[in-house]
Amino acid sequence: MRKEICCKTHKNPSHKHQIPRLNRAIGQLEGIKKMIEEQRYCPDIIIQLKAVRSAIKSVEMNILKTHLETCVTDSFSDKEDAHQKIEEIINLLDKVKF
Repeated sequence: MRKEICCKTHKNPSHKHQIPRLNRAIGQLEGIKKMIEEQRYCPDIIIQLKAVRSAIKSVEMNILKTHLETCVTDSFSDKEDAHQKIEEIINLLDKVKF
């Protein structure tokens, strides 16, 4: 995992407030694992899987929003840095296929 600083003027933003959401998703995954072990009804499992995906997507979007509001916005004061951040976002969106 790369260790980079997002912004020139401050450290990487904290995402610690996302941990409770991730813990809930982990709990949901444990529940799904138990449902599978108990051979529960397939549509019920699928609904729970969708709920976990939605929870993870929410965390993902919140972290992206923070990145855009802090790191990317900060880069606008330097045209070269702004161009690099825009390229970074384009590459990120290409990788994660929002």
